[in-house]
Amino acid sequence: MDTLHLLLNAITVIFIAATMFAAGLGTTLSALRAILTAPLLLVLTLAANLVVVPLLGWGIAALFGLPTAAFVATVLIASSPGGPLGAKLGMVQKGDVVAGAATQVLLAALGSLTFGPTANAVLAAAKVGGGISLDVAALVRTVAVLQLVPFAVGLIMRHYASAVARSWHPPAITVSNVTFLIVLAGMLLGNWHDIAALAGSRTLLAGFVLAVTAFAAGTVLATGTPQRRTTMGGVTAVRNAGPALAAVGIAFNNTPAVLGALAAVLLSGLAASVPIAAILGRRRAGDING
Repeated sequence: MDTLHLLLNAITVIFIAATMFAAGLGTTLSALRAILTAPLLLVLTLAANLVVVPLLGWGIAALFGLPTAAFVATVLIASSPGGPLGAKLGMVQKGDVVAGAATQVLLAALGSLTFGPTANAVLAAAKVGGGISLDVAALVRTVAVLQLVPFAVGLIMRHYASAVARSWHPPAITVSNVTFLIVLAGMLLGNWHDIAALAGSRTLLAGFVLAVTAFAAGTVLATGTPQRRTTMGGVTAVRNAGPALAAVGIAFNNTPAVLGALAAVLLSGLAASVPIAAILGRRRAGDING
């Protein structure tokens, strides 16, 4: 089991680094500048992702009376913005893809610094499990190195060696996608007893509700066209698994109950956000064809 945990940890590191490296390779400075020079949209999007959604995670976990492991998993997910699949939802819903992708990488980068303090503050305030405390300094160091360094390298390559960056981008995305599936499969197979116990439980419902309410919050708080607003909703709904997985390894020694709950919250969240994006995409395609 220790060997499997070590292997899962190694693949998780590759997943996090490859995801942010691919994000850097696919991001242009002009796209980031467009988001940074829209102050109202930027402030509202940051508020939705860094404040509103973590509070929603806390509130939903408390409302559903989740057990400690599921409560922790929900808070970790809610505190981690910038999931890479959020940008993909912009494509599915035929939204503002450029703004969505730029916002997602910006949130992932900022989340490297805010995740640890936010999750620790929520867990401490909620007094989960008698008062769980995360090693914030270790989390910030680990997540920042795993996310910011690969992202910076990819962004620099895109700016100074754009042809190489464009050629490396598809393989980097493939590595990110494959390692994510391996990590998810490892979480499911390695903790299937805990996940099976969650079938029909409030944990799955809590993950679903969190994604729906996060989608709504991101949409309502955004500015611009309906396409841009719902794109921001999709980016807000999909949280970043990387920092949450790192926290489970650092703070909870890959406890099966927490890993199982984390997988359940992630999957139920996708089960909510992907259909919403697909429905929006079909409606917009019908409007164009009509």
